[in-house]
Amino acid sequence: MGGCVDLPLGLFELDMNNLDEGVEFLPAMNSKKMEKRGPKRQVVVTILIIVFLLVSLTTGLLFWHFKYRNTPIQKVFNGHLRVLNWEFLDAYENSSSPEFSMLAKKVKSTVEEIYKNHADIGPYHKETVITAFSEGSVIAYYWSEFLVPKYREESLDRAMADKQSLVQRWNPRLRNPMLKVESVIAFREGQAGAASPANSCMFSLHAKEGEVTSFTTPGFPNSPYPNNALCYWALRADASSTISLTFKTLELEPCRDDSDYIKVYNSLSPVEPHALVRLCGNYAPSYNLTFLSSQNVMLVTLVTNKEGRFPGFKAEFFQLPKMKACGGSLKGDSGTFTTPYYPAHYPPDTDCVWNIEVSSIKNVKVRFNMFYVLEPGIPVSSCTKDYVQINGTRYCGEHSQFVVASTTNRIELLFHSDQSYTDTGFSAEFLSYDSSDPCPGKFTCNTGRCIDRSMRCDGWLDCVDGSDERSCTCTEQQFRCQNGWCKPKFWVCDNVNDCGDNSDELQCSCAADSFKCDNGKCVPSTQKCDGKDDCGDGSDEGSCLTTVPCKKYTYKCRSGHCISKQNPECDGEQDCEDHSDEDNCNCGLRSYVRKSRIVGGQNSDVGEWPWQVSLHVKGQGHICGASLVSASWLVSAAHCFLPLQGIRYSDPSLWTAYLGLTNQGDLSGSGVQTHKIKRIISHPFFNDYTYDYDIAVLELQRPVTFTAVIQPICLPDATHNFPVGKDLWVTGWGATAEGGTGASILQKAEIRLINQTVCNQLLTDQLTPRMMCVGILTGGVDACQGDSGGPLVSVEASSRMFLAGVVSWGDGCAQRNKPGVYSRLTSLRDWIQEHTGL
Repeated sequence: MGGCVDLPLGLFELDMNNLDEGVEFLPAMNSKKMEKRGPKRQVVVTILIIVFLLVSLTTGLLFWHFKYRNTPIQKVFNGHLRVLNWEFLDAYENSSSPEFSMLAKKVKSTVEEIYKNHADIGPYHKETVITAFSEGSVIAYYWSEFLVPKYREESLDRAMADKQSLVQRWNPRLRNPMLKVESVIAFREGQAGAASPANSCMFSLHAKEGEVTSFTTPGFPNSPYPNNALCYWALRADASSTISLTFKTLELEPCRDDSDYIKVYNSLSPVEPHALVRLCGNYAPSYNLTFLSSQNVMLVTLVTNKEGRFPGFKAEFFQLPKMKACGGSLKGDSGTFTTPYYPAHYPPDTDCVWNIEVSSIKNVKVRFNMFYVLEPGIPVSSCTKDYVQINGTRYCGEHSQFVVASTTNRIELLFHSDQSYTDTGFSAEFLSYDSSDPCPGKFTCNTGRCIDRSMRCDGWLDCVDGSDERSCTCTEQQFRCQNGWCKPKFWVCDNVNDCGDNSDELQCSCAADSFKCDNGKCVPSTQKCDGKDDCGDGSDEGSCLTTVPCKKYTYKCRSGHCISKQNPECDGEQDCEDHSDEDNCNCGLRSYVRKSRIVGGQNSDVGEWPWQVSLHVKGQGHICGASLVSASWLVSAAHCFLPLQGIRYSDPSLWTAYLGLTNQGDLSGSGVQTHKIKRIISHPFFNDYTYDYDIAVLELQRPVTFTAVIQPICLPDATHNFPVGKDLWVTGWGATAEGGTGASILQKAEIRLINQTVCNQLLTDQLTPRMMCVGILTGGVDACQGDSGGPLVSVEASSRMFLAGVVSWGDGCAQRNKPGVYSRLTSLRDWIQEHTGL
């Protein structure tokens, strides 16, 4: 080794015997002898080096082969198989019973025999464990562990995925094999099925006829579920039944890639192709968490990491008869139908076909009022897993109301769900119509949608293609745009391009010797900066850099002097002699200023609204929003603290304020601060019938620490002007649809300040001077339940943002011609200052 070469023994002896004869002492300068012997020595050295390199290379290759190429890799597969010639016993449900052990031994032996017969599987099999049995005749669930060289890994994967590989080979000598199996199915899985974490638990529950069975995470609700745990709940029903599972309470670690989670399977084997849902974080009690199985078993798993202390879940399940038929024949002029068990999640592995037929002289159409057929990771353009198919076209994803029409009196609708992830499905109705009048009593959009005739030519685009607003004759209350659209006259000269071609704003200039007020009014130029409010909104005095007599519309400096400049506070310019207009301006700045279009809103980015506060009540989660206005004070709505159902919500000890929060499912996330409330001060004039004076301030028990994601919003001066038509932003975690559930991610929506007179007409004189009307009159964008108390903000000079209002009340959410109503900060500013000193 090491480059040495072994010589044959005979040669070695011969050299030793002739040693004396071969010795010759050379003179030091005998150069000829030196040259003669030199080349032979070089050849020997070269040979030795070559041999050394060859041996090293061979050693390296062997080392690589055994150390790396041949490195055994642990692989785990979960699966199930059906035993055809065996009857199910109730004792098989108990993994500790002798009957279970006996059958498990037989099934294990059969599985090992199947593996042994395949060259790509048998040599690498290490262990198989039978985990459960269910009826049908007997279905056995198992996991198998393999140790396979890395270079053979793909071969093993292919063989285990090929059903033809997992076929029982018949021994001709055994005419009656002990077990006859079919449908051997295996899925590659991680080690979850075989792991032995620090804490593990297994439960087996069987539904009882006519009863609801409850189960919880260990310790619920008095202690958190264990960390570093793997728990299984095997749920069973009678052979002719399926399972309905509902999570009544669910609060886990906030969702992350490595967070605690629950998975529900349509099987007793935890394999991804049979996963119905993955749940993490927390959910409001009203959130739909009901799931159906397609057979008489279901598996619930809880996987936890080494961090966090959370309550866990309470769930209940019961059995119901197996669905004998799905779909059917629907006849008549109209009718309704839904996916199975709607609004619960539809069961997996389901196919329903509805054959709809109306009168032979009519055509038929289907209108989907709710449509949620969404599967994670599947683009709505492909619809390869769960889908609805009509006239050869597939529909999936989430859709608002839409219509599919047929040109005949018949239509076939197919609903398909695969074995994995399910959704709440759809609620639909079928209608007959006359092809010459497809929308009796209504207007027909070019797309086929029917809308009320009152929506025709009203200035709103109710048809997606705008066909309801074409070829219109404008009324006396409307303005004709240059492009032909008819728009309400009160939109003219509101500084907003409502026509789309700006023609509603082009005619708003005043005469050469006149001044145009912010409200559109024209006044003589001589009346500008004369110390009088000729416009009615103070805008004719707002651009004057002079000291003027103090009026209700003039800004008062700390010195007591008043300036007529409109909205001078924190605009980056020092307008007061004492510079007080630029004091206390460490507010209203944020890291994000992206624009986008709550109901009709979009998810916010972390830190985008750093003054947004979430107010929680213990055991109830998020209740109201609030705005951070200083290190110690919040502004919210008084109605949030009214007593309700025997709970005194005015008690500060009930509340916790979360700051720096974006995701309600991540209350302990990076940057989130939690603060208790010291006192709650509601306006003494608050009227819980009219919601007048709907304002409250909350003092924190300790000051917050300002960070990149926690900053105060600027409070406007009482003279601050927010002009009609101005775009404002509302944010909150409230319902994203009227009557719906709250949002997990903070929502944002851009809405418009509406003329007070117009809004009073729309809301039948319900507004007071302490209220402001903001929204999109077409509907679709608004605040909603759960947004109450949250901020309505305006972008002012230097991108600084001011608190313009507080979410107060509304007639429904995002309804047409029903804008939201907000408490007007400028009208309540003096009261805020009185109680906070701000």
